[in-house]
Amino acid sequence: MNKGNWICMAVIGLGAWLPAFGAGNYTVYTGTYTKAGNPGIQGFRWNSADGSLKPLGLMAETPNPSWLVIDPTGKYLYSAGEDSKGTVSAFSIDPSTGKLTLLNTEPAQGSGPCHLSLDRSGRFLFVANYSSGSITVFPLGADGRLGEASDHVQHEGRDTSPGANASRQEGPHAHFIFSSPDNRFVLVADLGLNEVLVYRFDPNEGSLKPNDPPFWKARAGSGPRHLAFSPDGKYLFVVNELSATVTMLAFDAHRGSLKEIQDLSMVPPDFKGENTGAEIQIDASGKHVYASNRGHDSIAVFAVQKGSMKLVQIASTLGKEPRHFTLDPSGDYLLAENQNSDDIAVFHVDKKTGRLRPSGLTVPVTAPVCLVFNPAR
Repeated sequence: MNKGNWICMAVIGLGAWLPAFGAGNYTVYTGTYTKAGNPGIQGFRWNSADGSLKPLGLMAETPNPSWLVIDPTGKYLYSAGEDSKGTVSAFSIDPSTGKLTLLNTEPAQGSGPCHLSLDRSGRFLFVANYSSGSITVFPLGADGRLGEASDHVQHEGRDTSPGANASRQEGPHAHFIFSSPDNRFVLVADLGLNEVLVYRFDPNEGSLKPNDPPFWKARAGSGPRHLAFSPDGKYLFVVNELSATVTMLAFDAHRGSLKEIQDLSMVPPDFKGENTGAEIQIDASGKHVYASNRGHDSIAVFAVQKGSMKLVQIASTLGKEPRHFTLDPSGDYLLAENQNSDDIAVFHVDKKTGRLRPSGLTVPVTAPVCLVFNPAR
């Protein structure tokens, strides 16, 4: 499986249905690539007061749960099964133990499902299928189960621009999908087409229609992979896998259009090795953007001020292949999942500067590629 077939992320809302855990305690789930001794989704208890991460063991057996998302109530978890069949599964969460019980599984209607997200109402699940270059929408029942797909869109064509990557951009490869803050649009990063596509979303029918304009075109050979909106919804940040750059775009919330502002490298100018971009996130203040490098094995930290970015740090993740990372709900810590060194490394976050500092904690877990906090703790 190549470096385009993976991904993970999601912290959605905050609740309080497990008060015994304390204000800074959360159940955490990690998505993994399953192999010997690692049959599925692993659980941890996170304490933001001291930055500790304690293993809870296996929460559910399921093949290659490479991306996870939890609904706003904290009652249900959804997993992308990035196996040969291409599936999406719904699980209920036991409020006392955090254990997962399978509710149902549906075909993703495409191969290599690598990213999931919920619409802003929590009533629909979006799926990006990397290998087949398609996207699917599933309605969610009141009981958390997946309904039959309400829409499916197959991307077509390839990037014919001079400078396109012949081996990775030979056809469409949908890599990320989520809705705009007002839920009127759905944006899709397609690495193969080298575009961020924009769809108008009907939240009643769960259907998608191409927007006008229908996409933003990235610089040749960039390969858009993941996206992050600023808290005010005015800007969209794109981590480009193939060029290892971060692009800042202005988002017109009325038209659903995107305009490039800036494109910055994620690695030092003297770095000559192989490297690809992976995950991107922005903090709650909207002042700091984080993006991970695989190869250089680091996280680039950008300060955002007056509508532009400035690189302030490139911090080692103390492991290999940080495919995913996430900020904890307090914003005081960043947890980086190093897939190829089989561990999760924890870092302190300086909220004023955005800079990262190792906490000294590294937790072993086999092939971690996604980490989510349960919003209900």
